[in-house]
Amino acid sequence: MQIKRDFYLNQLIDRKHNGMIKIVSGIRRCGKSYLLSELFTGHLLDNGCAKDHIIHIDLDTRDDVKYRNPDTCNEYVKSCIKDDKMYYLLLDEVQMMEDFVSVLNGFLHIRNLDVYVTGSNSKFLSSDVVTEFRGRGDEIRVYPLSFSEIYPLYHDNWKKAWEDYTLYGGIPLVLTYQKEEQKVKYLKNLFKETYIKDIIDRNGIKNTAEFEELLEILSSSIGSLINPKKLENTFKSLKHVDLTAPTIKQYLDYLQDAFFINKVLRYDIKGKKYINTPFKCYFTDIGLRNTCIDFRQAEESHIMENIIYNELKIRGYNVDVGEVNVTAKTSAEVDFVANIGNKRYYIQSALDLPTPQKMMQEEKSLLNIRDGFKKIIITNNDLLRPYLDENGITIMSLKEFLLNKDSLEV
Repeated sequence: MQIKRDFYLNQLIDRKHNGMIKIVSGIRRCGKSYLLSELFTGHLLDNGCAKDHIIHIDLDTRDDVKYRNPDTCNEYVKSCIKDDKMYYLLLDEVQMMEDFVSVLNGFLHIRNLDVYVTGSNSKFLSSDVVTEFRGRGDEIRVYPLSFSEIYPLYHDNWKKAWEDYTLYGGIPLVLTYQKEEQKVKYLKNLFKETYIKDIIDRNGIKNTAEFEELLEILSSSIGSLINPKKLENTFKSLKHVDLTAPTIKQYLDYLQDAFFINKVLRYDIKGKKYINTPFKCYFTDIGLRNTCIDFRQAEESHIMENIIYNELKIRGYNVDVGEVNVTAKTSAEVDFVANIGNKRYYIQSALDLPTPQKMMQEEKSLLNIRDGFKKIIITNNDLLRPYLDENGITIMSLKEFLLNKDSLEV
């Protein structure tokens, strides 16, 4: 079974030989290494690149651990370059190398070396690299498998595909297991031994039990507004634990740096300004979210909202939670304000629209927005095609949205 991931492969191909370090970032086990070592390598070989002109170093493996030393890595890469033809360096988990920024900056001066790196920590790859390279770092964010990527495996069985995706998410290796208990066991082990251990070890977290309890609370709160002070009070009242707001904020930063969650700010649509708190948190992979709470809470409406958020991010949108004044004293929420270039979309997620009253409820906030940008309600109802209602709002099925990458333009 091979999932092509053409969306990301084409981004790599488009960036070949652009004189920049191609930074492939994303949560661990989302398929970054496979993208480079299998798909991109296959593209290079198919287009005439000699095998010995592809230098692959995986700092996450025992065989290549010696290259975590910057001088050893630097010397090895230079020793591989034997002629004037183009060489391609594929360097996995670059954040495991000491002083990797200076090493990569040195590689930029080798005329016939095209460099691609992967990493699983945004603090290293966004802050350090982008700053140090001063415009010579080109980041490609990779996500776990999207619904449209896994859907062909289900042979047009929407119901089964959606049920599985909302339960197990899109970590690629989950698809190699056939039985439910195997999928659950794999995700639980991955969650505990890879993600949580990595975040705890990297950041020196001492109170691991409290950190995991925070994750459990966040998992139960997708789609809800939260802030560190509110979470502190939750710990005091329910857990009888004195976990302070500054510590909670730090833990949230750790989770975001590891690409495990995304913190989404509120945006005052009429006032055209951001509201820093409270905010929402969405999980990069819904299967990992379910693992945090031992697959106990289905909450399909909130899960659907999380999946829509991830799909918008995959497509390159900047996404906020919208807030619009309804009266002088009341306001209403818009699930997502999605921006890309000079385009903007206001989007509501509605699992079901069974009655006119429910439709009115979902439209309320949208109708209070006075600008001319497109307004959309995405529903899991079965619709033949998107349609425009009498209020000028586009009603679209979840299936249309997820499977048609141009759906917002329909």
